Amino acid sequence: MDIDALRSFIAFVDTGSFTRAAKQTFRTQSAISMQMKKLEVETGHALFIKEGRNLGLTEQGQHLVSYARRLVSLHDEALGHFSSHLQHPPLTIGCPDDYAESILPSIVALVRETLPHQSIRVVCDCSTQLRLMLDQGKIDVAILTRAPDAEEGYLLKHDSGVWVKGDNSQADDQTGTQIDSSIGFPIDIEKQTPLSLVLYEPDCKFHSTAIDGLEKQGREYRLMCSSSTATAIKSLLRKGLGISAMARSSVSYGLTIIEGSNLPSLPSVDIVLAVAPIPHPLFASHLAAGISQHFFQKNH
Repeated sequence: MDIDALRSFIAFVDTGSFTRAAKQTFRTQSAISMQMKKLEVETGHALFIKEGRNLGLTEQGQHLVSYARRLVSLHDEALGHFSSHLQHPPLTIGCPDDYAESILPSIVALVRETLPHQSIRVVCDCSTQLRLMLDQGKIDVAILTRAPDAEEGYLLKHDSGVWVKGDNSQADDQTGTQIDSSIGFPIDIEKQTPLSLVLYEPDCKFHSTAIDGLEKQGREYRLMCSSSTATAIKSLLRKGLGISAMARSSVSYGLTIIEGSNLPSLPSVDIVLAVAPIPHPLFASHLAAGISQHFFQKNH
């Protein structure tokens, strides 16, 4: 079987889209379609089935996924072995800003253990933009947030959304917390009306879920600030200027998870390590699989 065709097939499985698979492999959609037809001829089975407006995999298509991953991984591992003595460009790792403290250092440490002489470059952006960068070949590997039922990437950690406020949100009025003049004590910031929100940008799953949940509850809120930068969001929370919704892994010093409130539920997510379809010469899928497995076992 043609390695490039198998690589395109895996790109479709991981992204759920022939459009993104074409972008990732730098081919046209018609070229991808021809590759898929060739795979169907070679296997003697239909690999795709219509599921409403989308395409899914047949039972034989599901079987091919496992073989395709192993074949492509072995191919890339072999190329990496024979080119390991050569000079290579930096390995570019993409990471959402909110995982830069909790996830990224451990991943970089594991990469350094495996590739001690390889230089590393880190790019921070949201998962949506990092996917675009993977598609465009601008980064080699990315730490991403995905839905739990998606196939994308190699699992690092199961996570869940939590409501968060600053540790000092009940300290005194100098922190920005409102004071109830009738009792002389600070008001819990999550009980204020309207509720002041400090959220990630609208393409964040927690942003949309938080807003939708509050509207369904009929609760008054105001979006005080939205930002793609975790540093800005956490600084505003520590100042007592609002509450936020984020992954539990993103909660760091100076922040407190709001427990036992009637705030709407937030979704579960998976944090994964995704590799560009055309990988860095020294960092193919077998390395990503090993690093993610090590990380998962250590943090599970």
